Amino acid sequence: MLRAGIAGATGYAGIELIRLLGLHPEVQVVWAGTESYQGQELAGVYPHLRGRVDLVGQEAAAEALAGCDVVFTSLPHGVTMTLAPAVLSAGTRLIDLGADFRLRDVAAYEAWYKKAHTAPDLVAEAVYGLPELYRERVRGARLVANPGCYPTACALAAAPLLRAGAVSLEGIIFDAKSGVSGAGRGVNLGVHFSEVNENFKAYNIAGDHRHTPEIEQTLSDLAGGPVLVSFTPHLVPMTRGILATGYFTLRGSWTTEQLVDLFREFYAEEPFVRVRPAGDLPTTKQVWGSNYCDIGLKVDPRTGRVLVVSVIDNLVKGAAGQAIQNMNLMFGLPETTGLLQAAPLYP
Repeated sequence: MLRAGIAGATGYAGIELIRLLGLHPEVQVVWAGTESYQGQELAGVYPHLRGRVDLVGQEAAAEALAGCDVVFTSLPHGVTMTLAPAVLSAGTRLIDLGADFRLRDVAAYEAWYKKAHTAPDLVAEAVYGLPELYRERVRGARLVANPGCYPTACALAAAPLLRAGAVSLEGIIFDAKSGVSGAGRGVNLGVHFSEVNENFKAYNIAGDHRHTPEIEQTLSDLAGGPVLVSFTPHLVPMTRGILATGYFTLRGSWTTEQLVDLFREFYAEEPFVRVRPAGDLPTTKQVWGSNYCDIGLKVDPRTGRVLVVSVIDNLVKGAAGQAIQNMNLMFGLPETTGLLQAAPLYP
């Protein structure tokens, strides 16, 4: 039985990790770190876990984390990099749900996150944990950077097209929408009910969103050369879910049916990517509470573009579920362990 610790256990991603790991037959969560609820029972903070979780919030100290087989960190940027050296030195594997190790270019991290990186040597070692693209590297990793939620949805929408050279590398656009839980549990005016309800807004547009370089890094890997994208995120009045629509200019003549076949072949062995039939587009409700990414697409012959719609649950495939998928790979477990207990919730 693997002993797991979670730093940042009482945020939305952290508590989703606890919920999902409670269904995992090979893992026991033995330590829950929290800044806000130290000394309190987690089932009191999150009553939906009563009778399922017997954990008390602890201080996020590297010494405590080092007593685990695997540690998940779901912390503000700049924090995990201070804990990582001691945790890894103790032989504990680390999966970071934050941003500290996602960007391979330390200078890019410092420019986008406005913070000096204190563990640059570990940046070179960290493996970007999108299993569908980097599975073999994840298997041997001791430090995995769990992808962001928007970059997960965008990368999976683009991967078959870029690998096949089916689309131009110029003019790629992602128009994405997220539920409010993506902003975390902290209180701020932008996520008050009266601000979000019956409202719809774009934010951090024109290259200002910190997920932009992460998306471009993965797409550049796929294309074998530099790729720039236009990425526009939106906040929608729902709790969970991301819907990303990618706009790509086709190279050559492709039909919708041909591209659906391309996607199905690319993802044929992927347990968590479901490609829809031609003309069938996914919705966020259809993956709610699950680790699935559902993809649909359609060719627009008038403009020579293909539009790809990708949906995920931002707290599962966009965070906790993908982290568990990575953990399974790192410890030689079947990749789906603990993640297929039930179908997505609907309605």
